[in-house]
Amino acid sequence: MAMPDMTMSSPDMAMPGSIAAVSRSPTHTLTKPTAASIRLLAGLGVEGDAHQGVSVKHRSRVARSPEAPNLRQVHLIHAELFDELRDAGFAISPGQMGENVTTSGVDLLGLPVGARLHLGDEAVVEVTGLRNPCSQLNKLQPGLMAATLARDGAGNLVRKAGIMAVVLASGEVRGGDSVRIELPPPPHQPLAPV
Repeated sequence: MAMPDMTMSSPDMAMPGSIAAVSRSPTHTLTKPTAASIRLLAGLGVEGDAHQGVSVKHRSRVARSPEAPNLRQVHLIHAELFDELRDAGFAISPGQMGENVTTSGVDLLGLPVGARLHLGDEAVVEVTGLRNPCSQLNKLQPGLMAATLARDGAGNLVRKAGIMAVVLASGEVRGGDSVRIELPPPPHQPLAPV
């Protein structure tokens, strides 16, 4: 996948989008209720969310390696995916696919590993990789998992269910806040599932 052309207006940042919604859940459920705001905690994730922590919290990964670092502290999805899914006959709204942050106007899937997203005034997350869509999506709506997968022109699998990140700087995040992208130095490494 080609990296997006993100010409920076300042030495290292662009301001391409905003936050459409934020969500969290204290229990391991697929859907997360939307909230007026969430607090991101450096090194931990979303305060009060079941996936908060230094070590891995996703149940399938805990079973394999409970001490592994939590590279999935924050799940982000682009709101444009919901439009695409709506066109395919699915009715999805923010938080339903388990994301903590729903963005608008940000090419999340085109970001490289290590990109930093400045969310609102203080919070900063670092992109670790792609979310691998799981069969739980089909419990929400039959066929939803397949709708979040595609093939590119070369036949490679494209995962569209969002990206994962770790929290570098704490801060309150709410719908309407800005999203600013800080790219890592080249060469850029494309995202892979984490």
